[in-house]
Amino acid sequence: MMGQGSGFFISSDGYAVTNNHVVDGAAKVEVTTDAGKTYTAKVIGTDPRTDVALIKVEGDSDFPFAKLSESKARIGDWVLAVGNPFGLGGTVTAGIVSASGRDIGSGPYDDFIQIDAPVNKGNSGGPAFNMQGEVVGVNTAIYSPSGGSVGIAFSIPAATVKNVIAQLKDKGSVSRGWIGVQIQPVTQDIADSLGLKKAEGALVADPQKDGPAAKAGIDSGDIITAVNGQSVKDARELARIIGGFAPGTTAKLDVLHKGKGKVVSLTLGQLPNTQEAKADIEADRKGSTQGLEVSRLGVTVAPADKVDGAGKEGVVVTEVNPKSAAADRGLKKGDVILEVAGKSVANPGDVREAIEAARMDKKSSVLMRLRSGDASHYVAVPLANG
Repeated sequence: MMGQGSGFFISSDGYAVTNNHVVDGAAKVEVTTDAGKTYTAKVIGTDPRTDVALIKVEGDSDFPFAKLSESKARIGDWVLAVGNPFGLGGTVTAGIVSASGRDIGSGPYDDFIQIDAPVNKGNSGGPAFNMQGEVVGVNTAIYSPSGGSVGIAFSIPAATVKNVIAQLKDKGSVSRGWIGVQIQPVTQDIADSLGLKKAEGALVADPQKDGPAAKAGIDSGDIITAVNGQSVKDARELARIIGGFAPGTTAKLDVLHKGKGKVVSLTLGQLPNTQEAKADIEADRKGSTQGLEVSRLGVTVAPADKVDGAGKEGVVVTEVNPKSAAADRGLKKGDVILEVAGKSVANPGDVREAIEAARMDKKSSVLMRLRSGDASHYVAVPLANG
């Protein structure tokens, strides 16, 4: 099986950039220049999380090369995309930067430049140049219902590429900072339930035991609003900021803890390459004991320690009214409710008490921490009348 893509030299001695998915799993890599000369290359290192690969072309030491831009691409800037569409050979197309900071769901560090220069299959790994002849991005993906260019393509920003290839060249892999938390965006519903003016920051759903964040005193329900003075817009931005630091770096986090701000200093760990596998207990929950209804939420719950396979903490959702707000917010049978309005719950009575306390505080929704499978997250559920 043979794959094709594009790439470009970044130094005269043969170092070149392409996409990870172009060379991933390749037994042999060959590079054909625009002049038609073919060289053998070896893969120096790859980074699947950003889809960047660094290769070294052997056989010459005087290759023409491109410079990665020091400045950030601006929306409206002209760009030239160079690549090898459909294996036709060197092709140049023109367009503009149509958006930036795009998340296309390919990974936690998505921060793509969107361009409208025609990009097709085979362009992957090719450069997008600005009008100064500098590379502002590496073309990596397209949006296309038809399979061909429809004017929406995505490029990895030069700043990201520069950081990744420096590590790949030095040690063949990429190390990223890690604080050991499961995070999620602060939606407007969550912000309202917490009394926040703006839906910004990253909500900590679950700090990993013995991770840097847990050791520094960060708890579930805390909101991280800044890192080293740099504001954190959302959970995705926090992942990018922390991932941009080297393990062992000390970082200061601005944290909102139970409505009060504090600054936490911690030493970043190294992002693990794998996660521990956890047993799927969904099957064990089938046939669980009948629970008690919580009408204001539209769910029926039972103590977790009374349901096989559900663990010892929280209450298990045994039934969800399909017409309830809980169903609209994604609650499903088998979810475990760990906290309601910041209070741990162990039985249906605890849930009801927490809800009534929220109503007495004039809150229209209640924030709950759930465990679904092996992951925890928060959800704000509007309270029904009655």
